[in-house]
Amino acid sequence: MWIPIQIDDKSAEPLYHQIETQLRSLIISGNLAEGTLLPSIREFAGDLKCSVITVRRVYQDLEGEGLLRTRQGTGTFVSHVGDGAREEFRRETVRKALEAAVDAGRSVQFGREELEELFREMVKRKYGEEDNKGE
Repeated sequence: MWIPIQIDDKSAEPLYHQIETQLRSLIISGNLAEGTLLPSIREFAGDLKCSVITVRRVYQDLEGEGLLRTRQGTGTFVSHVGDGAREEFRRETVRKALEAAVDAGRSVQFGREELEELFREMVKRKYGEEDNKGE
């Protein structure tokens, strides 16, 4: 099974973290359904051109979070993800991105009003004028 993981060799983010973050997102978003059999550690490492140890760590971390389950001799499968976990993941993903944006703004002495205005402009541009009629 092919899993759409994009690795950026030039990123400062560790390889295992890039893989883990993307795989977690695919599971929680429902793009990888409950019960989906994932590639073996060796096969996935080969597909991603990385170490078996890296993929093993990703699988173990996600299994520890309850997103994967491994059955000896059968393989690693996607576990059930409840609606509460899905919503929490969505909120946390956006919260982290917004926090990073605010930190970046503050680092270049952007004021609060400037940040809020820029945020509104971005939302308007990405969602279009129709979605902002309630303002």
